[in-house]
Amino acid sequence: MSSPFKAGTSPWGGWPLDREIVLSRIIDAPRSLVYAAWADPEQIQVWFGPQGMAIETKEIALRPGGVWRFDMVVAGGPRYGNRMVFLRMEEPALIEVEHGSDKDDDPDRFRMLVTFDEQSDGKTVLTLRQMHPSKERREEVIGFGAVEYGGQTLTKLALHLESRKG
Repeated sequence: MSSPFKAGTSPWGGWPLDREIVLSRIIDAPRSLVYAAWADPEQIQVWFGPQGMAIETKEIALRPGGVWRFDMVVAGGPRYGNRMVFLRMEEPALIEVEHGSDKDDDPDRFRMLVTFDEQSDGKTVLTLRQMHPSKERREEVIGFGAVEYGGQTLTKLALHLESRKG
């Protein structure tokens, strides 16, 4: 039996694997709550981004076709302009965005697919896939710490949801 997937590509769209970064975390919360933390404008601004960075939102519309423009701000340091365009939001299963700097036609923008899978114990497996425009760009973002920063972001999400239990 042959595989329906081309070797060396992602099974969900034929994206070359040498452009992909995958992060995963088990979150101790039902997937409806984890999804809501991503889809609620009030919540995402609280936890999103690496440790030590604050989010300052300029515009936010979390819906298909909507845009979130924000700065990630290091205390007393630089500001990093970001723009996410929301492509798909299928509650409570997935969110797909295009993420880059806050400028039109950013050549380094990437696709991000976030999936939410509930385990039988009520916890959620969150998988975040980044698909970069080239192998070289993927290597560049890994080099500046994108995997570590992504892990910190998912830790902040888990802590945010833990703080809402009650």
